[in-house]
Amino acid sequence: MITLRYYKGTILSGNVRVPHSTWDSALGSYKALGMYYRDAITYLKESGIPFVDKVMDPVPCPNLTADVIPRGYQVDALYSWEDAGRRGVVVLPTGAGKTHVGILAIQEVNAPAIVVVPTIDLMDQWRRRLHSAFSVDVGAYGGGEDTIGPLTVATYDSAYLRAEELGNRFPLIIFDEVHHLPSPGYSQIAELFASPFRLGLTATYEREDGLHSELPRLVGGKVYERKVTEMAGDHLAPFKVQRVYVDLTGQEEEEYRRSISTFREYLAKSGLRLRTQKDFQRLVIMSGRDPEAREALLSRNRAMEIALNSSNKVEALRKILSTTNEKAIVFTQHNQLVYRLSKEFLIPAITHETPKDERFEILKGFREGKYRVIVTSKVLDEGIDVPDASLGIILSGTGSKREFIQRLGRLLRKVEEKEARLIEIVSRSTAEANTSRRRRAAL
Repeated sequence: MITLRYYKGTILSGNVRVPHSTWDSALGSYKALGMYYRDAITYLKESGIPFVDKVMDPVPCPNLTADVIPRGYQVDALYSWEDAGRRGVVVLPTGAGKTHVGILAIQEVNAPAIVVVPTIDLMDQWRRRLHSAFSVDVGAYGGGEDTIGPLTVATYDSAYLRAEELGNRFPLIIFDEVHHLPSPGYSQIAELFASPFRLGLTATYEREDGLHSELPRLVGGKVYERKVTEMAGDHLAPFKVQRVYVDLTGQEEEEYRRSISTFREYLAKSGLRLRTQKDFQRLVIMSGRDPEAREALLSRNRAMEIALNSSNKVEALRKILSTTNEKAIVFTQHNQLVYRLSKEFLIPAITHETPKDERFEILKGFREGKYRVIVTSKVLDEGIDVPDASLGIILSGTGSKREFIQRLGRLLRKVEEKEARLIEIVSRSTAEANTSRRRRAAL
């Protein structure tokens, strides 16, 4: 009879070769990554090989019954995950209650669970939600916190650092914003944890670099998906997406044409075609050793900076804000424009540089009506609970479908008689028009 043991993110199976294992002469045992624990159990049972399972050492845990009332589609998502063997990814729009699906999964498994999140803000939000739902102490790893509980929330960074230590303590692992998981380094969290039950949550499954193809291996495939257009009007606020075009000023257009011509001439000369993110990365690498490639890349960046930050965009924004009393969030790509707008329009700004306490006070003031408009860069794109706003204005952004869906999601929490509007302000006859078309394809 063999004994299965956990050792620093791996499963030891003695002299029996289980799936995905290799011989480790130093340990005198076959060894597989922790993520293959369930495969090892299945193999041994089906092969009739007697074994003792000493892999999991779960955190002591009370009976977990949640005080929540789920919506029908959240129950459907849970059933789909159950049918897939309690593995897989649930894709729901921002504001549709992905956290509720995680809570339902915890209740269903009724065992210790760890939730992995990308930010401290999300860690705090999950802790509050879990404590409210289950009335248990919730542990945390991240932001100076270092406590374990039957339910624990950890940032991706902390989970990565503690994976070997924590990998056999939780039968269920939930990855919030699971599109982060395939990133270099973070994928090791899934590989080292032995958790047999795995749930991924996201509003945007696909990654621009294609690494979402790793998710079936790490956490399971996509088991349930609802698109924002399917849910608008019923479970989310109805919405409209509008595009407002502005012209570059004479000086801006002259500089834009000169810069974009330099960039395009290099592409034609080099034969390089930028069809994917990998192609663009190739140009970045080339710029490190080729002065012409570097000049082309700088020219491209300068052209985009002109298009994204055109002065006529600011005037279009002024006109929009002067004709409505709606609560509004203004999104930009760069902090420099955030601070410029904050100063010019006398509105609060939130960037990654904004201290946590100050950000809390700004969002509180926005919620209570003290502020009608706030301006932000990417910091509100993901994960932070934003008070109800009905108007979003994209002054500048990337072609990322994920960024677009997340910005739209900031507006879609359903409130009676609310219709959300997302307005893109786009520089006419520039590459930004193509950028807008790419991101709108997410709908």
